[in-house]
Amino acid sequence: MLNFHEPGATLVFVITIALSLLGLFRAPQLIEACLFRPYYFLRRRQYLSIVSSGFVHADLGHLLFNMFTFYFFAFPLERLFGTPYFLALYLFGLVSSHGCTWLKHRDNSLYASLGASGAISAVLFAYIVYFPTTTLIIFPIPLPIPAALFAVGYVAYSWWASGREHGRINHDAHLCGALSGLLFVLLVHPVAYLQLTDLFS
Repeated sequence: MLNFHEPGATLVFVITIALSLLGLFRAPQLIEACLFRPYYFLRRRQYLSIVSSGFVHADLGHLLFNMFTFYFFAFPLERLFGTPYFLALYLFGLVSSHGCTWLKHRDNSLYASLGASGAISAVLFAYIVYFPTTTLIIFPIPLPIPAALFAVGYVAYSWWASGREHGRINHDAHLCGALSGLLFVLLVHPVAYLQLTDLFS
């Protein structure tokens, strides 16, 4: 159930679902208008697309997976962080992840990207810094995975997969989003990393 004591996460959650469903089932031109196209980002000054692309999704499965992850990690993180810091983290993750995509695909006129995966990766990894002993269930694996171990595996896999083609999955956005979440916490609250030092010492 949504808790309106977390207005930032609630707003992002509702807007993302609403725009994604509208684009998928009523107005496909909305998704087309929101796409992030690295090749045209500077050439045609499509600056807004670096943010708008994070509020639409390619299909229902893409939306459900992202919103499922967002729901379980964004709301508790906003309670800890406060709304201004949470929204700053989300925007930082979104822009950073698409910035990496731009660097890699800026000369590819056919490439386009969409989805909130980069921003949600930032949220997930910021959460892991504060709650490293949390366990995650990653379907279809029915076993709890320690959050810190998942973080290492996630970064390693995204680094490996970013150099290969895997359908429409933008692993660069996942990797850069994850790293931007870690960087954001380091910049705004570096003392949070002390518990990680204690955990692994």
